[in-house]
Amino acid sequence: MMSLKQRFFAAFCGVALTTLPALCQEGAAYKNEVSIGGFLPFVGTTTAYGGQQSTSLNGGVLAGYRFFFGKHSGVEVSYGYSRSTQTYNVSGGPLGIGSSSDEVFASYVYRFPHRHWSPFLLAGAGALLFDPTTAAGADVQARAGYLYGGGADFEINQRLFVRAEYRGIFYSSPTYNLNALNGLDRFTHRAEPAVEFGYRF
Repeated sequence: MMSLKQRFFAAFCGVALTTLPALCQEGAAYKNEVSIGGFLPFVGTTTAYGGQQSTSLNGGVLAGYRFFFGKHSGVEVSYGYSRSTQTYNVSGGPLGIGSSSDEVFASYVYRFPHRHWSPFLLAGAGALLFDPTTAAGADVQARAGYLYGGGADFEINQRLFVRAEYRGIFYSSPTYNLNALNGLDRFTHRAEPAVEFGYRF
């Protein structure tokens, strides 16, 4: 049996591989983009059901692939990884759980190309996978996520560019299937400003 994390990555690879036929199309030059860079995930502190949740601020790595059907419309598959400590103020006192977070999203991208820069908007859906590293008995937990955002690509030359973007994600906070956190999950928001370097081909 594959673990939840293995199934998560298998799904990501499957989505990414479905875009490969685009690389073989005639005239597909410069319709493909790959990028990699860093991001900072800001998660707001929330209080509900008598408990407060907060998340430490740690940087992460973000990678993506885009294919454009024409001048404006395209699709993106992105993957992000970060680590953080989730803190829950419960009746027994604060409970901190260190975990790694993987995120995979498929999005629609609409860009406004100009000579030296191209603003864009994006929206999509995917999943976040929270893998606890410090709490005994805590389980890996997946959460559905809804992505929106925007930014701009700034050309270095015909193929290379720098991307500055903002990504926002709505999702249900993890509880790691711990009895002490049962019923404390809530709809929350993660803001992810990012800077990446990209290559167009």
